[in-house]
Amino acid sequence: MHPPSIPERAAALPAIDAAAQALEAQVIAWRRDLHQHPELGNREFRTAALVAEHLRRIGCDEVQTGVAHTGVVGLLKGGRPGPVVALRADMDALPVTEEVELPFASRERSTWNGEPVGVMHACGHDCHVAILMGVAQILAGLRAELPGTVKFIFQPAEEMPPEGEEGGAQLMIEQGVLSNPTPQAIFGLHVSSRLPARVIGYRPGPAMASSDKFRITVHGKQTHGAQPWMGVDPIVTAAQVVLGLQTVVSRGVDITREPAVVTVGAIRGGVRENIIPDSVEMRGTIRSFDEAMRDDIHERVTTLAESIARGSRAGCTVCITKNYPVTVNDPALTERMLPTLARVAATGTEGGLELVHKITGAEDFSFFQRLLPGLFIFVGVTPPGIDPARAYSNHSPRFFVDESGLLVGVRALAHLAADFLAAAR
Repeated sequence: MHPPSIPERAAALPAIDAAAQALEAQVIAWRRDLHQHPELGNREFRTAALVAEHLRRIGCDEVQTGVAHTGVVGLLKGGRPGPVVALRADMDALPVTEEVELPFASRERSTWNGEPVGVMHACGHDCHVAILMGVAQILAGLRAELPGTVKFIFQPAEEMPPEGEEGGAQLMIEQGVLSNPTPQAIFGLHVSSRLPARVIGYRPGPAMASSDKFRITVHGKQTHGAQPWMGVDPIVTAAQVVLGLQTVVSRGVDITREPAVVTVGAIRGGVRENIIPDSVEMRGTIRSFDEAMRDDIHERVTTLAESIARGSRAGCTVCITKNYPVTVNDPALTERMLPTLARVAATGTEGGLELVHKITGAEDFSFFQRLLPGLFIFVGVTPPGIDPARAYSNHSPRFFVDESGLLVGVRALAHLAADFLAAAR
């Protein structure tokens, strides 16, 4: 006799959907509370306390706090022996002042890298926390039927920790989040303004880009603006560097293999219209979907900037910092779990399952995927009647969530965990 397929095994847990439906209002209430009280990376104290209390209340066997500053890890042991699966949600908000008129809109203020800022869940991490709290409660109620263990990972600082601090997935890993016990797979999700509400998006292989930042400083020689020949103009040289960087991808990268992006996002130099300054600083980001291509782009950016500066008799300092690796969904795991996603998308009022394009945004979920098979999916939250291509994007001060997507997220993660445990026995 052949072992039952994932959809057949899932029939042993029909209570997931009923429990998710019954919990929907509570998940929305959690999300609204979290949205109204956002916290920046490594400062998610209230959020972490709320999560830890919830995990203890539903009967998790172990609840660990203070992981990577404010992270929370809960362990739920099923009623039967089996493998271990991890589910992850990120908790931090962004230094963004909310511009959406909601009864639960954020009015929080804080400080980020020494600057006073507004604070908003402009990327939807409030949704992720509420969804995983709901999943934990559902699976805790079904623990007697679970063949294995579920590890719930509530992660701080996905949006990068403050300058001078460590944090996020990488620090959680360094502090042992993937050991004692070690999961055989990890699942995560992200709400997305680029999909209609209730649509599930997936992509095997490279799904989200690596993210690196660069700082290029052109060193010139200050002089009077009326006598440029008496100095070395770093502003003109910086302008040539900016234009030159546009050729790194368009003329130096095989974009038939993978796309890439080099963007200069900030340029600073000078204090007066009639003074040529000593230096100009440029800051930007590099995105790619292949690690070898990533390294090649770094070398090209450095060589080009230094060479242009040298040709202008200026100096140049290039500093490139690697942030997040490519988010790579394990192809075998993705194929294995597609029946689960299809089943979730085909039942109830869900909006379907879509193979999405590569996303040039980045995710530190990628650090987990470097160590074990992982699948990161997307859940649409753009309201009906709004073209997702025109909706305010994640990170916008006007980012808006159609909360009907939360139930889809709860069902998807709960079924992924239950089906993986059942099939991996």
